[in-house]
Amino acid sequence: MSHNTFGHLFRVTTWGESHGPALGCVVDGCPPGIALTEAELQVWLDKRKPGGSKFVTQRQEADAVRILSGVFEDERTDGPRTTGAPISLMIENTDQRSKDYSEIARTFRPGHADYAYIAKYGLRDYRGGGRSSARETAARVAAGGVARKVLGDSLQIRAAVIQIGPHKIDRARFDWAETHNNPFWCPDARTVAVWETFLEEVRKAGSSTGAIVEVEATGVPAGWGAPIYGKIDAELAGALMSINAVKGVEIGAGFGAAALSGEENADEMRLGNDGPVFLSNSAGGVLGGISTGQPVIARVAFKPTSSILTPRRSINQDGEEIEMRTKGRHDPCVGIRGTPVVEAMVACVLADAKLRHRAQVG
Repeated sequence: MSHNTFGHLFRVTTWGESHGPALGCVVDGCPPGIALTEAELQVWLDKRKPGGSKFVTQRQEADAVRILSGVFEDERTDGPRTTGAPISLMIENTDQRSKDYSEIARTFRPGHADYAYIAKYGLRDYRGGGRSSARETAARVAAGGVARKVLGDSLQIRAAVIQIGPHKIDRARFDWAETHNNPFWCPDARTVAVWETFLEEVRKAGSSTGAIVEVEATGVPAGWGAPIYGKIDAELAGALMSINAVKGVEIGAGFGAAALSGEENADEMRLGNDGPVFLSNSAGGVLGGISTGQPVIARVAFKPTSSILTPRRSINQDGEEIEMRTKGRHDPCVGIRGTPVVEAMVACVLADAKLRHRAQVG
């Protein structure tokens, strides 16, 4: 299987399967001398790990990350610091229930990657989906923790769920502080109750629903990215589209820009004390593939989880038409736990952009 690595100078290779003994990643290109501990990475993994509420999968995983290489501590340092060598991170799987998938070993779940894997490789790990499982994203979140250390505290990345199923937040009540007060990462306190009722119905029915996640990166300097094949918005779109269940990405006004006039879409500028002041941000912080210094903003659409209890028509590897349902523990809305994954992928792209910018212009 190829293409398990992303990034250019800050490169991340993930490995492992949903029901294997462990999964993890190797981060290559991290500069030396950066303070890095397992506890600093664990903070981000705790945001993503399963079992946090009844609205996510009940698989119980500690998602405890171990740093196996790439850091060193002795009497000359004030704690573990990166050495410049590859950083190997490992997360053990401790709560696999592979028997839940024995009934679908030779069948293809509608909406899942089962058939595509067989068509490409001729075999597949049916236990939770193997590499196609969202479990793989735990390693991405760990890598994102390293990326945040490369970026430093002046650059902040945060994401929120702004829509679950047909129910959207009220933008007038958007408050980033609220995302820490509920299990949905919802920035609108009044919408939480609506989502609770809706998801409870979805969960009890054994079904699933989609979601939209919005991410914002502030403190991104002007000048990162490149104008042709290294556009920072193209890099972000590719990284975000690589997340399991993501079917759409937009930057700034995104698809909404198609309905705007030139006057409405143009982000007008005035002089400020420290450079230009933009009067709007339809561009999402990127012009010509290069960051402008404004907040970088993207939205990510997650499809409904394909593993559901509702019987669906399909086929199997024996060439038979069947009706199937999927047992096991699954997220009724994968976008909820996808939120910290979105943050991590943005962090990895921006860390790579920072290093590439430094390499080109000093």
